[in-house]
Amino acid sequence: MLHMSTAPRIAAAKRDWGHDERGCTVLHIDMDAFFASLEIARHPELANRPVIVGTGNRAVVSAANYEARTYGINSAMPASRAHQLCPNGVFLPVDHHYYSRVSREIFGGIFSQVTDRIEQVSVDECYMDVAGALLEWRSPTRIGAWLREQVRARYHITCSVGVASNKLVAKMASTNAKPDGLLLIPVARQAEFVQMMPLRGIPGIGPSLERRLNEHGVDSVRALAQIDLPLLETMTNSRATAQRLHDAARGLDSREIVTHTPEKSIGAEHTFEHDVTDAAEVCALLRRCCDDVASTLRRKGFVARTVTVKLRFPDLSVTTKSLTIEQPTDAASALLPVTFRLLRAMLGIAADAAPTRLPRAIRLAGMSVSSLAERTKTVVQPTIDDMLAESGVDGHTSSTQTRLRGAEETLDAIRSRFGADSARLGI
Repeated sequence: MLHMSTAPRIAAAKRDWGHDERGCTVLHIDMDAFFASLEIARHPELANRPVIVGTGNRAVVSAANYEARTYGINSAMPASRAHQLCPNGVFLPVDHHYYSRVSREIFGGIFSQVTDRIEQVSVDECYMDVAGALLEWRSPTRIGAWLREQVRARYHITCSVGVASNKLVAKMASTNAKPDGLLLIPVARQAEFVQMMPLRGIPGIGPSLERRLNEHGVDSVRALAQIDLPLLETMTNSRATAQRLHDAARGLDSREIVTHTPEKSIGAEHTFEHDVTDAAEVCALLRRCCDDVASTLRRKGFVARTVTVKLRFPDLSVTTKSLTIEQPTDAASALLPVTFRLLRAMLGIAADAAPTRLPRAIRLAGMSVSSLAERTKTVVQPTIDDMLAESGVDGHTSSTQTRLRGAEETLDAIRSRFGADSARLGI
């Protein structure tokens, strides 16, 4: 997952909007260039130098400090391109273990001292509902200032805080407070604040939606606010999107703070050392991905119904394709046939063909599962094929899928004892 904000910021927005804090009980806290900042914290000699996290010929940029961003470096950019833009930059490998450990310490040791009403969005970002904490703290901006002070003092990194009446405006405020700032948007000023932004300043408006709005002459949030709801629905072909845009253009957002978000998906992917057209190489990678994902499902006690395959091509374009299966599963032996079926469909390969070379080179491949449910609460009915294939094993009936899943559980035990790569399922 990449952690580097590319949301547009307006210099004029980082100003004093007033000090009326009434109703402003939502904070959005966002670490500043988190991965790169943590690297500088443990390597102080790198201070004031352009630091880019993500190295290797096939890597992409995961994070860059503000000195590096002045060279035009941004997240998801190929590391090779970043080298061209900033040949004197310091390029470091991603250390997820270190970043995750510090994140847990910050959330558990600092943020949770204020309230338990925290919605963690990512390793370096969260919303906080401080309404219940005001009796003790008195002021939401005082809370924001304390959080920033503690993060700086304990970890030698900075964070930016937005304070507002809702999640949308709080997030836009923290974005425009960056780097190392705090921005309060009073309720009476939130529409004015939002309407000074470009369309992409609203979280959730990406290039495609921006182009669609531009085609109708809408090129700013202020212009968006002039469009009535029925016309917006016609422009976007979606009632839900139209309502969200209609509200956002006025600084309105009814979403609540969600303190626990159920896991939505589990996936695995890998970038090849070179662009690959060998079908066997891609299939071998997807086989490992299915094995890893299924093992994670079993460890967490989930089954899944939707399988998604992701491919990235040499030009960095990405395509995905999903299929929802009839029976939820946590077995690689069930996920793999679906994954291969999706791969064939994505590359235009006939179901009965057995190509050795793919019609298009692939840079990255992976798969994920979603539509998760707790296994203990999910009834998994055997398929007709399974029932027809039942055979006696030690006096009991056992379907092929049941036996294969049992084999995978045995592998889980072996990996737990001897390491994740100690054994693989030959499916």
